[in-house]
Amino acid sequence: MTECHQYEKYSRRDFLGRTTLGLGALGLSSLLTPISAQQDGARETLGRQLPAKVKRVVYLFQSGAPSQIDLFDYKPVLEKMHGQNLPDSVRKGQRLTGMSAGQNQLPVVNSPYLFKQHGSSGAWVSELMPYTAKIADELCFVKSMYTEAINHDPAVTFIQTGSQLPGRPSMGSWISYGLGSENENLPTFCVLLSQGLGGGGQPLYNRLWGSGFLPSHYQGVQFRAGENAILYLGNPEGLSRAARKNQVDYIRELEQANIAAYEDPRLHSKISQYEMAFRMQTSVPGALDISDEPDYIYDLYGPDSRQPGTFAANCLLARKLIEKDVRFIQLYHRGWDHHNHLPRQIPLLSRQTDQASAALVADLKQRGLLEDTLVVWGGEFGRTVYSQGQLTDTDFGRDHHPRCFTIWMAGGGIRNGLSYGETDDFSYNIVDKGVHVHDFQATLLHLLGVDHEKLTYKYQGRRFRLTDVHGHVVHDLLT
Repeated sequence: MTECHQYEKYSRRDFLGRTTLGLGALGLSSLLTPISAQQDGARETLGRQLPAKVKRVVYLFQSGAPSQIDLFDYKPVLEKMHGQNLPDSVRKGQRLTGMSAGQNQLPVVNSPYLFKQHGSSGAWVSELMPYTAKIADELCFVKSMYTEAINHDPAVTFIQTGSQLPGRPSMGSWISYGLGSENENLPTFCVLLSQGLGGGGQPLYNRLWGSGFLPSHYQGVQFRAGENAILYLGNPEGLSRAARKNQVDYIRELEQANIAAYEDPRLHSKISQYEMAFRMQTSVPGALDISDEPDYIYDLYGPDSRQPGTFAANCLLARKLIEKDVRFIQLYHRGWDHHNHLPRQIPLLSRQTDQASAALVADLKQRGLLEDTLVVWGGEFGRTVYSQGQLTDTDFGRDHHPRCFTIWMAGGGIRNGLSYGETDDFSYNIVDKGVHVHDFQATLLHLLGVDHEKLTYKYQGRRFRLTDVHGHVVHDLLT
């Protein structure tokens, strides 16, 4: 009887878990070895067979969708068309959002902002972005981005995870899973949030930097402004660091016993997270301390850089994390959703982000870090050429527009001084060299030395990847 009871303690679910997850643990084990071995294992099992042109990515995500028409996609024809109804030959019966579908008229709005060409590349940049204009020759403007998502949450989820539906791993998590870390004392994937002037903006959910079905230790770690950058990281009052170390060691022993009994790779994630949290108790305060930065650096990033939690301060923190070899750094800046009062709002958001974005590129270059770092700036889709709601002499808004939008990139492997792709005279349709969201993701992985078709994870019987079932590398953007 005793022997029978020994076997009866396992249910059918336990049996399936032991057999399937046990096989998964073999693959996961290569990702939980020391860093150098982890990278070698990733190359063998995850298809890193390409020469990497960058080691790190900083993604300056402008949540809410900046208007390409008012920032980077200059359209002089709109001066003559201002106030006239958008021609049917341009719209072509394409879908509108529910916010403007009921309008009797779709009046074209010329941008009220002056555009000029800058640098030897002659890139067109609005007066709203004077600091970006100064580094135009360092940038690659992609003016022909497009997406299928027409509303914010699906669009942000799509560009961050490769799917409009929640539940997939974020881009940073895929990169963390595929490449591992170059700094064992900091997370591979770090997240910083800031709020645009004027308040409001679309909500940002932590699933946007979540690991989805990947092991949980690949998710992004959010750093908050202030003394407690990471919640619950510090020891409770009265608990010494030595005592915490003993506690972590004991937890590891318990989990190792559970691993031996149940062969569940999720337990590896728990151990990894405990150990990382312990190491971050000493590594995070130093990594996020900008008090010793010289005045000229604060001047470079702008006055907001002295105020924790601002976009400028987060850009400066991003540079420090790059210096610590953090693999993927995601900045989210809310507030670009300008359905109305655009002339009042977009100058505020531009002032809040322009100087610091340009400063980050310049700062990385002067430190020799830009050559192996990729910087990305952009939102989830574009804005319409027509006004949402009433157009007046002083006010208008722009609705969502997935058919085309602009991002810029800078850094290693990117052709600087390039304006790629072309939209029609109304910045409504792409007429040359369209770049789909999955193409952008495939190109980013390629720069990191990863074949986007080979970076996969089997879940519920299917092999998933960041680019789903399509996407191609845009080699024209690369050096």
